[in-house]
Amino acid sequence: MCCDCAVLAVTRCDPPEGSPLRAYPNGGHRQPMLHDTRALPLRIWHSLAIMTSQDVTIIDDYTGDLSQSRQPQRRTLDTATIVKLSVGPMDNNVYVVTSRKTGDQLIIDAANDAEHVLDLVRTLPGTPRLIFTTHRHFDHWQALEQVADALGVPTAAGRLDATELPVTPDRLVDDGDTIEVGDLTLDAIHLVGHTPGSIALALTDSDGVVHLFTGDSLFPGGVGKTWEPGDFDTLLNDVSAKLFDRYADSTVVYPGHGKDTTLGAERPSLPEWRARGW
Repeated sequence: MCCDCAVLAVTRCDPPEGSPLRAYPNGGHRQPMLHDTRALPLRIWHSLAIMTSQDVTIIDDYTGDLSQSRQPQRRTLDTATIVKLSVGPMDNNVYVVTSRKTGDQLIIDAANDAEHVLDLVRTLPGTPRLIFTTHRHFDHWQALEQVADALGVPTAAGRLDATELPVTPDRLVDDGDTIEVGDLTLDAIHLVGHTPGSIALALTDSDGVVHLFTGDSLFPGGVGKTWEPGDFDTLLNDVSAKLFDRYADSTVVYPGHGKDTTLGAERPSLPEWRARGW
């Protein structure tokens, strides 16, 4: 058995109808049944991280599609680099945004496979400054406590989802707030519907192109899964007004699972999404 399998044993089963884990528009998640590794003392996690630590090969030919290989990919912008890593049985995306000027780093969604996330961060040049969690669902924070403790960095999350996280955020984020990482500034956008406190982050590069980290609020093909009556309309209204009405078609969307997209690719489908109700 490989070291990774020894650290985190996982079996899979289909999530029940209505489960908050069916976040894709097509309900395409699979629900992990995890052995309770989160109960391990942090000193054991530290030892495991040291034992399994290894350099990670990063692909610089960025496509945003990790479906065929979990090898992380790096996109290089004028002001930042964005590295995308897929982790866990639900193919969660972890993003590491690094300032090209200062080397300061923002980690978005320490979702799972703490040792893989730590290996990636330790391979990348730069200094982690903050871990941001896009929303409360457990598949987005499985590795949060271990990664935050190992790196010794503060955490942040949306105010209305914060109480559901395993780590009390050092910073509570509201709509319109900004997050500064070195010389980078990311705008916080509160999107209600998938959860009460989901937050998207928008990074505007020096060429004016916006890079939008949407968690589970927006995917290729639709908005995130909702459950209560009215939540779908609330989410679609927020996504329409705060994303599609605000940003150009060139805006790149980095979702919490699966492939990237652009607002331009999705914009023509907005009427269809509203008509079908999901």
